[in-house]
Amino acid sequence: MTDDRPRGGGPSLAVRHRPFELDLVRPLGTAHGEIRSRDGFVVAVERERDGSPAAGLGEATPLPGWTESREACAAALDGLSDPDGDGTGPDRLDPLDALDPESTPAARHGVSLALADAAARESGARLADRLADGAGVDATPADAVPVNATVGDADPAETAAEAERAAAEGFDCLKLKVGVRGVDADVERVRAVREAVGDGVALRVDANGAWDRETARRALDVLAAFDLAYAEQPLPADDLEGLASLRETGRGAGVPIAVDESLVARGIDAVLNADAADVAVLKPMALGGPDRALAAALRARAAGVDPVVTTTIDAVVARTAAVHVAAAIPGVSPCGLATGPLLDEDLSPDPCPVADGRMPVPSGPGLAGGAFDELRRS
Repeated sequence: MTDDRPRGGGPSLAVRHRPFELDLVRPLGTAHGEIRSRDGFVVAVERERDGSPAAGLGEATPLPGWTESREACAAALDGLSDPDGDGTGPDRLDPLDALDPESTPAARHGVSLALADAAARESGARLADRLADGAGVDATPADAVPVNATVGDADPAETAAEAERAAAEGFDCLKLKVGVRGVDADVERVRAVREAVGDGVALRVDANGAWDRETARRALDVLAAFDLAYAEQPLPADDLEGLASLRETGRGAGVPIAVDESLVARGIDAVLNADAADVAVLKPMALGGPDRALAAALRARAAGVDPVVTTTIDAVVARTAAVHVAAAIPGVSPCGLATGPLLDEDLSPDPCPVADGRMPVPSGPGLAGGAFDELRRS
C-alpha cells in the first residue's frame, strides 16, 4: 500500500488554491433543478520530502446537493494555509487530517488529488497505476475507459435528436435525465430515444431521487419495455428500504436499480447492507477524493454490485482524475465521464478526448504528464 501523505518535521508542504467559474453551454435540467455553471478551485500542492521537491494539481468543484457549498469549500481550503509563513500554521499538519470527507468532500477531493498527482509524478507512474497500487488492485489499469453520453431534459423530439447525435458519434450507452416531468412525459421521451437509436444502444435513466415509491413502481413497470440498463436513483437518497423493495420489483420487470445520491447521503456500507443497489454510481468529487472513490468501487464489486464512475460536471482536472479512477477498476462498465462538452469553456485542453465512446487514459506521469503544467504554474 502506498501512502502519499507528507511526513517528517518542519514545514514541508504548501497548499494553494485559486477560484474559477465556468458556464455550461446550456442549462442541464435535473430533478434537483438546473445546473448553469460550475464554480470551484484549482488546488496546487508543493512539498519537499527527504530533500526531494514535488508538485501536484487538484480540483475542488462543489455541487450543493452532492457536496458542501462553495463557501464551505473555500473556508476548508483557506484553513490549510499558513498565513505567517513560519511553519506554525496548518501547513505543518497532514492536510487530509484537517479535511472531513463527509462535510467537505470537494475540498478533500482537491487536496487528495493534488497529493496523489505529486506522488505519481515523483515516481514516474500514471495516476491510475498509483491508485491501483495503493488500493491493492492486481490487474493493470486500462488504457481507455468506455463512457456513456448524458442526454438532458427536453421534449421527445429534441431528446431523440440529441440521442441520435450521440449514437452517431460512437456512443453505445446513453443516460437520460428523467423526473423533471411527469411519468407519462418521460415515457414518451424514452420511447422516442429507443426508436431513434435502436436496440444496439444501452439506455439508462436517472431520476435524481425525484419519484416517490408509487410513482417509481409505475414508471419502472412501463419503462421496462424499453430494455433499460438501469434506473438511477429512482427514490430519495435516504429511502434505502424503498430502494431495496423497488430492486426486488425491478428484478421481475428487468430494470436494475442504481444509486448515486444514496452513496453520498448514507455511504457505501449502508447501501450494501440494505441490499439497495445493483449498480453503484460513484462521484469522486462527492465522495471526497479519487482514493475514496476507488475504495468504494472495489467494496461494491466485492459485494456483487457493479461500480460506475461519473462526474459532477467537473472541470478538466477532476474529469481526468475520474478517468484514472475508472481505469483502475478492472472491467469497468461505461462511465459518466464524457461531460466536458457540457461546459462552454474549460481550464485547459482536455487530455482525454472522447472517441467512439471511449476516453483514453493519459500515459504520462501523474494526471497527464505535462498537459497541466501551465495550470500548475498559475
